[in-house]
Amino acid sequence: MSQPVHGYLRFCFDLSEYVKCASLRPSVLTIVFLRFAIGCSKQKAAPPPMSKFTQLSNEDRTRLDQQRAIIATAARQRYGAVVLTKTVADLPVLQRLIDDQAFSKAQTYELQSLGVAFGDVLTSELPLRWVMVTDEYGTDPTLRFKSTTIQINALTMISKRVEKGEAPDLRELLKVTREQLARLEDVTS
Repeated sequence: MSQPVHGYLRFCFDLSEYVKCASLRPSVLTIVFLRFAIGCSKQKAAPPPMSKFTQLSNEDRTRLDQQRAIIATAARQRYGAVVLTKTVADLPVLQRLIDDQAFSKAQTYELQSLGVAFGDVLTSELPLRWVMVTDEYGTDPTLRFKSTTIQINALTMISKRVEKGEAPDLRELLKVTREQLARLEDVTS
């Protein structure tokens, strides 16, 4: 049992302790509880940090191009003369790299490079564009939906799934992304 405060009020930590607190007066408990509840309700939660979008710099474009080159090289080495077109035509090659486990779970950068190549497919199919986003997690490339704050984090879309032991189905991810954006567009229209 805790020590008395102001000579008569004890702090009780659970119901069984509350029952044992003989020196705790019910009216005092009610006042303390109400002050606590009112105080908590008056506190404002911090607003969520806003994402800040900026256009890709030349350095950002170079980084994305380097990641695309990693995937193009891996595809060429494994499957011969492959040219990535940044369109839905790339899906079979990208899917094959995933299915063949061309990159291990530990190869996060390469898996994120697959995300960049998949992001290019998304931009060819949906009203998305590559931008940089700065938020509470840092600054990263992302796909922005029109001029909204909605973003698709293609960079980690594949890597997070592979690292969890999942085998992402890129056609399904494209379909789900298309459906979700259509729903969001209906809601915001």
